[in-house]
Amino acid sequence: MGRGKIEIKRIENTTSRQVTFSKRRAGLIKKAQELAILCDAEVALIVFSNTGKLFDFASLSMPHILARYNKSQEHSQTSSAEVEIEDQQNEEVNSLKEEISRLQLANLRLMGKDLTGLTLKELQQLEHQIDEGLLSVKCRKEQLLLDQLEISRIEEKRATLEKESLHQQELRALLPSSHLPLVPYLELHPLERSQSQRNHDAIRSDMGRRYSTDKEGESDTSLHLGLSSQVYRQKKTPAKASSSNDSATDMDSR
Repeated sequence: MGRGKIEIKRIENTTSRQVTFSKRRAGLIKKAQELAILCDAEVALIVFSNTGKLFDFASLSMPHILARYNKSQEHSQTSSAEVEIEDQQNEEVNSLKEEISRLQLANLRLMGKDLTGLTLKELQQLEHQIDEGLLSVKCRKEQLLLDQLEISRIEEKRATLEKESLHQQELRALLPSSHLPLVPYLELHPLERSQSQRNHDAIRSDMGRRYSTDKEGESDTSLHLGLSSQVYRQKKTPAKASSSNDSATDMDSR
């Protein structure tokens, strides 16, 4: 009869469990040693019992094997990160390739090529897009022409001003200093002008006062003359009256 299959589960009996642990541990260490010898492998075995007791085995030095294990783990983690980055980059590259293909196809359709497969609605949208593009091109062209025209006007005006300036400089160089326009004296000496103006005002004021005095004198003279004439008339009137009386007396006597 064949050997029956033993069910693998926790041994409830403590004594049986300890006996089984000792037998299986020894067999495990023996197998690890055989593996290291037969296959020239570096083998490390660490076992803790349920009571916390340590059992270990190393084909070489345990620290050396553990250091190699840690280094291998770091390299493995780095490799996995690099693999993830590479996968992500590949996805981005594929996405960019698809975008480039789509843009190239759209460019061809804008030039009127490769229109097969487009529906009526898609063709209408393409036509509208082309019209908007043409309008934008025309507006930009007109703006550039206006800018160039404005620049030409500014340059022409600058050239004219420079020409006039050079002409004036040539005239100054040809004409002698005596023919140059002179600056008025009063503009160069504003203070003297102010003083002369004050002197002129004083003279005018003095002349005005003298004129007023002369007018008053003339009025007094005319007043005196008027009185003398009146007295003369009064004196002359009685004389005439007396002469007329004398004439009347003579007539009566006759």
